[in-house]
Amino acid sequence: MATPTESKTTAAEMVAEAKRQVENLTPAQVAAELRDGSPLLVDLREPEERAASGVIPGSVHAARGMLEFYADPTSTYHRPEFQPDRRVILHCASGGRSAMAAVTLARLGYADVAHLDGGIKLWKEQGLQTEVAP
Repeated sequence: MATPTESKTTAAEMVAEAKRQVENLTPAQVAAELRDGSPLLVDLREPEERAASGVIPGSVHAARGMLEFYADPTSTYHRPEFQPDRRVILHCASGGRSAMAAVTLARLGYADVAHLDGGIKLWKEQGLQTEVAP
């Protein structure tokens, strides 16, 4: 096993590695999928982030710390909207947490998972719709 100094990395390196492993979508691509299909759009941000900057209409909330438990069909916390054969698009504030979470869902057996690169920040910068968090 590697010692902590041998395996040291940064959060930015972890995000970059995750982005190399997953499907990175632009806001326009996510908007098109939401119009044309029925992906599960998952907002990984904390409740206070959602309250401060709004939410993408149709998204479901699953704070990053609980995602694996909600997504795992064997977990007592499993939520029925999470199905391994369903298209899942994850997003966060700027795309770091969602990239790493997409890797995690793939490890859980989710075959069609992607993330919104740039997160809700880029979504809003590009003039796409948000609404007040429920």
